[in-house]
Amino acid sequence: MKIPTIAIVGRPNVGKSTLFNRLVGERLSIVEDVPGVTRDRLYARGEWLGQPFNVIDTGGIEIENTPFMDQIRFQAQVAIDEADIIVMVSDIRAGMTNDDLMIASILNKSDKPVFLAINKVDNPEQRLEVFDFYQLGLGDPYPVSSSHGLGLGDLLDDVFAKLPIIGDEENEEHIISFCLIGRPNVGKSSLVNKILGEDRVIVSDIAGTTRDAIHTYFRDKDGNEFKMVDTAGIRRRGKVEQGTEKYSVLRSMRAIEESDIVLIVINAEEGIREQDKRIAGLAHDEGKGVIIVVNKWDAIEKDTHTMKKFETDVREEFKYLSYAPILFVSALSGQRVLDIMPKLLLIHQERIKRINSSLLNNLLLDAVAMNPTPTDKGRRLKIFYITQVAIKPPTFVVFVNDKELMHFSYIRFLDNQIRERFGFKGTPIRLITRERK
Repeated sequence: MKIPTIAIVGRPNVGKSTLFNRLVGERLSIVEDVPGVTRDRLYARGEWLGQPFNVIDTGGIEIENTPFMDQIRFQAQVAIDEADIIVMVSDIRAGMTNDDLMIASILNKSDKPVFLAINKVDNPEQRLEVFDFYQLGLGDPYPVSSSHGLGLGDLLDDVFAKLPIIGDEENEEHIISFCLIGRPNVGKSSLVNKILGEDRVIVSDIAGTTRDAIHTYFRDKDGNEFKMVDTAGIRRRGKVEQGTEKYSVLRSMRAIEESDIVLIVINAEEGIREQDKRIAGLAHDEGKGVIIVVNKWDAIEKDTHTMKKFETDVREEFKYLSYAPILFVSALSGQRVLDIMPKLLLIHQERIKRINSSLLNNLLLDAVAMNPTPTDKGRRLKIFYITQVAIKPPTFVVFVNDKELMHFSYIRFLDNQIRERFGFKGTPIRLITRERK
């Protein structure tokens, strides 16, 4: 499932960051009345009328050669190239400027739908001044006030009329979609080549060789169809360069969104790093199936306990991925790489598995008998019913007397009981608590 992306561009100090914060509902972007505060792109998830979207805030584009302007122009251009929709922001108080004209000229060449938002229109008297901005050639301008939320509804209604409707593509329902994510230089491209049996992706020891996500469709010998996505390596935000590699984080996030299963690739020579856990958290939070792939295992000096010790370390560092299988492979020699495909097929079946409600409620009776529900201030949690409501990931609704009494520890207990009886290997499951009316 692909989430559409909106890029917010414009010259400095027109209120792009305020609009960004308004769209995502959080103060993620620095808002300060000084030009050039936002030097890099920020991205986050927003929602309008139930439809999610990614939104990108960019540094202001300015013609003059002031500090950081080359980087800011570059960052904005990459955001423009990646977005499905572009919202250009101008400032009613400053009026139309040469910078606005230059930016509009760039956007007119982008071949993307562009909407012009005239910001800081805080009172009706200013609306007459909006007509000056027709000179930019971007169609009808939208008078808005990002700080007060005025006019944003009309803008978003028209923006979403142009956005692609997201959802599962009917012609790909039978295809098992998976991606490889991990820090740069862990061997993702080499794994792609070994799985395919041919060199379709550049393989290099230089970190960040793969700049873009590469989609490859293929069948196995049994006729099962797969879509594989190789992504650029993700680095910690503070370590990422100003160039295109920085934008690989969003591209990897989008690859995760489009995939059913995520292969988290770890470099066995370097061991588990903090960034590996952050990357794995992206897949877990999106509810994707997960396989932990420890690559370059052939380069490790081993004894009879090496694999067991490494597996123990992985389980300790990735406690929230206790459901994920671990594979120790070598893309260079091909060791155990062929084990990846059966694991993908198994997890795919687990993710589409449905459990009959009667079986679930029998399990619930046994679980409560084994571990009685908690109490708080004399009130005991009562669980009336449990039923499965969705797949990919398997999702269950638990009806109770009071949601506040359902402690996280008891949810985790029920999660473990469901897994113990019904499996769900390789996929997270979600338990939603609702009060019975």
